[in-house]
Amino acid sequence: MGLGGDIIKFFDPFLRMKMCAITHYNLQKDCSMKTKTHLEEINISYSITGTTLYGQGIRHSRDAFDYLKTFYSTETLHCQEQFVVLYLNKANRPLGGIPLFKGGLCSTIVDFKLLLGIAVKTLASGIIISHNHPSGNNQPSEEDRRLTIRLKDACKLMDIHLFDHIIVTGGDDYYSFADAGEL
Repeated sequence: MGLGGDIIKFFDPFLRMKMCAITHYNLQKDCSMKTKTHLEEINISYSITGTTLYGQGIRHSRDAFDYLKTFYSTETLHCQEQFVVLYLNKANRPLGGIPLFKGGLCSTIVDFKLLLGIAVKTLASGIIISHNHPSGNNQPSEEDRRLTIRLKDACKLMDIHLFDHIIVTGGDDYYSFADAGEL
């Protein structure tokens, strides 16, 4: 037996079982467990709730802000960061919005795979992201800027346009990355 066989013998049976689970060519005879060759589909869907798409579409940051603020929980707006995503069709009309992530007092984790996975499933042409600052300060942090740049780059790979990143504070005040020339 060569080096590969010695390694398998050394880590056997754990490694052999893992190899059998990963591969599905004729190793099944040598393994005590059967291989799984079928992966389950995760169903992500959206449905129109009977309301029409947002007028003429999202044309300005104020349109986006007015639409997005309806997705925030007013009970926790001043004590918990929330991250909302608005998915748009080619005419910049909202396909839907979702409060996707919740965090703590001063941060939240944003999972690009989940965010972009929904965009792909809904065939969104563009997105607008938004989060709140419980502190009431609408100015972006350096982490907000880094996140925006990274997400913009990830969106480019998927041919999805990141139109804006809007920071809300609870009142009628907001910060728009697009208006500030940061996108």
